[in-house]
Amino acid sequence: MSRRFTAGSVATVTGLALVLAVPAGAATAAPAAAGAAEYTVVAEDGVSTAAATAAIAAAGGTVVESNDSVGTFTVTAGAADFAAKAAASTALIGASSNDRAIGKAPKLDLVEQEALLAPSSRAAAKRGGHGGPKLDPLDEKLWGLEQVRSDDARRVEPGDRGVTVGILDTGVDASNPDIAANFSWKLSRNFARDIPDVDGPCEVESCLDPVGTDDAGHGTHVAGTIGAAVNGSGISGVAPNVTLVELKGGQDSGYFFLESVVNALTYAGDAGLDVVNMSFYIDPWRFNCLNNPADSAAEQAEQRATITAVRRALTYAHNKGVTLVGSLGNSHEDLGNPRPDASSPNYPGGTERPREIDNATCFDLPAEGPFVIGVSATGPSGRKSDYSNWGTEQISVAAPGGWATDTQGTGDTFANRILSAYPLKVLQEIGRVDAEGNIVPGFENRVFKDCTKAGACGYYAYLQGTSMASPHASGVAGLIVSKFGTPDWRRGGLTLPPNWVEQHLYRTAAEQACPTPALISYAEVGLSAEYDALCTGTKNFNSIWGYGIVDAYKAVTTPLQPWVKP
Repeated sequence: MSRRFTAGSVATVTGLALVLAVPAGAATAAPAAAGAAEYTVVAEDGVSTAAATAAIAAAGGTVVESNDSVGTFTVTAGAADFAAKAAASTALIGASSNDRAIGKAPKLDLVEQEALLAPSSRAAAKRGGHGGPKLDPLDEKLWGLEQVRSDDARRVEPGDRGVTVGILDTGVDASNPDIAANFSWKLSRNFARDIPDVDGPCEVESCLDPVGTDDAGHGTHVAGTIGAAVNGSGISGVAPNVTLVELKGGQDSGYFFLESVVNALTYAGDAGLDVVNMSFYIDPWRFNCLNNPADSAAEQAEQRATITAVRRALTYAHNKGVTLVGSLGNSHEDLGNPRPDASSPNYPGGTERPREIDNATCFDLPAEGPFVIGVSATGPSGRKSDYSNWGTEQISVAAPGGWATDTQGTGDTFANRILSAYPLKVLQEIGRVDAEGNIVPGFENRVFKDCTKAGACGYYAYLQGTSMASPHASGVAGLIVSKFGTPDWRRGGLTLPPNWVEQHLYRTAAEQACPTPALISYAEVGLSAEYDALCTGTKNFNSIWGYGIVDAYKAVTTPLQPWVKP
């Protein structure tokens, strides 16, 4: 079953004003009153705000705030049966709990964090030695820039300040000199209030971290790959002149919950952003299913509400001109034929259980949502990274995500990953940088420090994952808008319809044919047959690379063709 949704297949809300009801700069509700639980409630199609509010009240809830653009409501309720009553209402689809499990460990992705969490090593870092212009000192380590040819593309088009790329992630550390030069304080927002039960103690009284901070590191790494500035220090990004916009929709612990993501997406549309990168999946369900028999009635209603709200938010952003890019995930599986999911729900702790996943009715969101460009990961050799998901129905393109054990790579397992910006605070918390800002001995081959002539220092670390692949594609999308966009009279800057951006990205990707034999094995690096990936399709489009590896140089040197409706 195809998951490449069109606007006609996505739920729409009538009778709801298409405005973001969430205040800019404070996009999440205040914590629920003592004794009350908090929920995100989703209205049925065609239900007005007034009717939905009345139905919520009838179920025993109180609306704290609403996002009228997509028909979602932040609700507090004291009764334990509120979610069941909401799901039973003909005006409401269901309620997703915003209360989190006490003592739940952070949602660390061990595939991504492997290099940072590994024990110290005295092995010397090997230099990349790649071709193309090296504009900043650490660029020689960025094999990904060469693979997507952005090191050549920026001779033609380095990006335009009027093009805005949103990083819907855990935040962005704007103190890094490479980020600071391109960061928009005006447009950036935090939509994810800290939740002490999963994030630890709040750093500020409001629990809403200031814009320009990132207590997880993930979003900063993504931002650096997209648009680190050419400034004589650190690294340079795929599109080093575009404007970076923080859309904090992820918790410090790495969770991404429904309300924050939906609010960030609708804000992106209202603010007129050009591209939004999404390197995550929405918790607590790895796959949100319409009617999985392993789930209770309340859990089914929660997942149906999540599916509807995310589809609406993605469609809203797309219709407002946002090109949406998402990572396919690190579970080394065919998303068109997924294995049983044993990780959901990932909170409260201890409630996860095996569930059979039906491809036709279960969805990995946002990657399998409407209008999302799904990105798989490659290693330095261009082969699919061992951890990367794939699938004919879900994939769009491939991009560098890193692969530590790529036997045809750089010759160094750390250098096979993706180097990008990382917050000093996080590196100090995990013991990789000391209190004086110096790299701890033994970690010099995976963490780097580089300073400007003025003495402002940035820190950089190796990660790997499809989370590192999608920002390469987002950067190329930003270059496409920079090269071919027209003046945006609504907000200033440039704009290009996302359908045009998407087709040009596909049309200019470097095609990759399926290998012979078509079954890709990772036995050479000691992995079991569970990691095997069957490549199906043609050189033009297949299940492993989609339309190919994104090609920045071809994207900015190939004339733009009129969009043709598929």
